[in-house]
Amino acid sequence: MARVIRESDVRALLTMEEALGAIEGTFRQQGRGELQNVERHRLVSRDSTFNVMFSANDGEHLAGAKLYTVTGEGAHFLVTLFDSQDGSLKALLEADTLGQIRTGAASGVATKHLAREDAHQVAIFGAGWQAASQLKAMTLVRPIDLVQVIGRDQGRRDAFVASMAQALGIRVEAADDPGRAVAEADIVITATTARTPVLKGEWLRPGTHLNLIGSNHPSRQEADTTVWSRTDLVTVDHLATAQVESGDLLPAIAAGVLSWEDVHELGEIVVGTRPGRTAADQITAFESHGMAAEDVSVACRCLALARAQGVGEDLEFLG
Repeated sequence: MARVIRESDVRALLTMEEALGAIEGTFRQQGRGELQNVERHRLVSRDSTFNVMFSANDGEHLAGAKLYTVTGEGAHFLVTLFDSQDGSLKALLEADTLGQIRTGAASGVATKHLAREDAHQVAIFGAGWQAASQLKAMTLVRPIDLVQVIGRDQGRRDAFVASMAQALGIRVEAADDPGRAVAEADIVITATTARTPVLKGEWLRPGTHLNLIGSNHPSRQEADTTVWSRTDLVTVDHLATAQVESGDLLPAIAAGVLSWEDVHELGEIVVGTRPGRTAADQITAFESHGMAAEDVSVACRCLALARAQGVGEDLEFLG
């Protein structure tokens, strides 16, 4: 029997705390060389893009894939889980919310291991769906007491500020001067679909940690090349993926500002085979592109919770 877990079920089951634990475990697997992950593949047609990425979680005896379409009408996500021992389908999860939470959790794990312990002020570019989970994760790993929000659409930005102030119970303010907001921040997040840089390296102050989540395609770029000339430690979730689709890092590599030897997977930091931040004045960065191992890990956690709480619907598939 396969468990079907709907969007409403995921929202009820999966907390950011649960996701942080699952994602940190994924990066531990990566750091130990135990992770099986295949980078995203895209099929582009006239009207849409079909995307697939897959991974195996040997500890859970589950393998899975994330599949999604992107059209002018939006994106729709699905995660499948199969039993890696007998091959049976174990779960189908509607994965819009799941993907949002796991992306925030990945930044949370990076911040836990790379940001200064006293980091308390955030500047975030973007006031959309992904931005909310980024901020939630930050408040769980650092003592955040002020967030400044930079957004092109003033009405959307102001609505986001009000909703996040209520949700997080901390000061959340609109920022009209991006450079000043970045210069005052301990943690800077970019959660945009920008095709030209919104973050300038000249704005950064020593000791800042960066989470950049929007440049998962060569046509998207959130950070200018000066960011990388000033950054002391550059990490990614999956190096092979970054080398294909990082709209931030590829221009810096081409310009000779950075080399791939300077870019490290976050798992190395999490398990301690490579040092993270070694001085308070270092600038550190996590460039997030998303990997199937994150989705599969969080989906496994969600399936376990669904079974324990009797949530979801069991359906017979493939005999």
